Amino acid sequence: MATQLVWFRNDLRITDNSALSAACRCADDKVIALFVATPEQWKNHNMAAIQAGFIRSNLLSLQHSLAALGIPLEFIQCDDFDASVVEIKRLCDRHGISDIYYNKQYQVNELRRDRQLEATLSPDIICHAFDDALLLPPNSVLTGNGDMYQIFTPFRNRFVSQIQQGIQPVRPVPKARGDKPELTAIPEFNYPILPHDDFPAGEQEAIQRLRTFCRERAADYLKHRDIPALDMTSRLSPYLAIGVLSVRQCYNRLLAEHPDFLSHPDSGAFTWFNELVWREFYHHLIVAYPQLCKHRPFIEWTQGVQWNPEEASFIAWCEGKTGYPIVDAAMRQLNQTGWMHNRLRMITASFLVKDLLIDWRRGERYFISRLIDGDLAANNGGWQWAASTGTDSAPYFRIFNPTTQGKRFDPQGHFIRQWVPELQEVAEKWIHTPHLWAEKQGIELDYPQPIVDHSQARINTLNAFEMARKGMVV
Repeated sequence: MATQLVWFRNDLRITDNSALSAACRCADDKVIALFVATPEQWKNHNMAAIQAGFIRSNLLSLQHSLAALGIPLEFIQCDDFDASVVEIKRLCDRHGISDIYYNKQYQVNELRRDRQLEATLSPDIICHAFDDALLLPPNSVLTGNGDMYQIFTPFRNRFVSQIQQGIQPVRPVPKARGDKPELTAIPEFNYPILPHDDFPAGEQEAIQRLRTFCRERAADYLKHRDIPALDMTSRLSPYLAIGVLSVRQCYNRLLAEHPDFLSHPDSGAFTWFNELVWREFYHHLIVAYPQLCKHRPFIEWTQGVQWNPEEASFIAWCEGKTGYPIVDAAMRQLNQTGWMHNRLRMITASFLVKDLLIDWRRGERYFISRLIDGDLAANNGGWQWAASTGTDSAPYFRIFNPTTQGKRFDPQGHFIRQWVPELQEVAEKWIHTPHLWAEKQGIELDYPQPIVDHSQARINTLNAFEMARKGMVV
């Protein structure tokens, strides 16, 4: 009887898990599961404490699910990826592992770690790696010349064409394979963790949220998705980020509830699917252009933009004290919950880069240090889009007016009042310009004055980008 090892990474589920399914193919084999915590690596990558807490909670849930299948979960904690390879080799020797199964991760450091593991274990232990994290694997959606698309819409069109030809099916939970093992305590992570009250852990919670969204809210997603005061988005991103839910489950559930959505691109269901395709696009990009994992802009000339090094403005942005209500409400939501509405991610990112002229990489790092759904590819893609430094990004001369954005997407100020209680008494007409209201009332607000004049900031940003584009930076 052989002993198989399943290494869980960003795939903390037993449903639709390619590596787990493959390891369990032979009913006579013994199967052991493994999770490796690498706190120093997490620290270097600025993982949010709330995401670490979410991982731990879902790991405990996964342990119980695996035990019901007769599979024990081993836990290793070591500093970084290099140390993890050494520790995995020791565990394989201790248990007499013949094969190790895992689902691929596509970031540069993770790919290097996997190559190192394969070289270390070969030829005694066979490594089986699976494309599991995406609907279509990297390098499978290409132009007629065999290149990666640099513009989203043609990528999406080709993606839809290929997905209609069929994708890997959702894999069922493997059959139980013996007695339930004794549950061993999983030690605390050597890493700060925060609670995640808005996102209960567990695979069943994720599945139920998916079903509810597809059945009750997906049809109206296009109409309501940009209004942060409404609970109309799926809020599934934390579960997708660490693999408690697979993107195939999302696609198939949407298809079950809205069978013809691919033929109706103006529907709410297709609009939500489009967001899943953006996720795919960004993950495909980091494989085609590894420099995106290394703090490099996609558009090379933007490396010459002279950013504002001022610390006070950056801190005000981080703390939600810029004097622009929609920006401050969004940042406070992020700081308190670990999550931010997608429209607000665009507004706050644009404000940091285009109003404050602060390097987008500082915002990217801050977001990943706070987000429960932190994902390198999606976070980098979103920030480079907002900063006009990435592929298919907003042109550098497209600069959001934060006041106009607030009026458009939170017209009555319901979201603002929820997160900026200092503005509770401001009249609806003035909620986006509260200091004008206070001036008319002859009172002082316990709320910061705007830290920048948007009109002048726009001019400064255009000049900075134009100088960089023309190679005039000295």
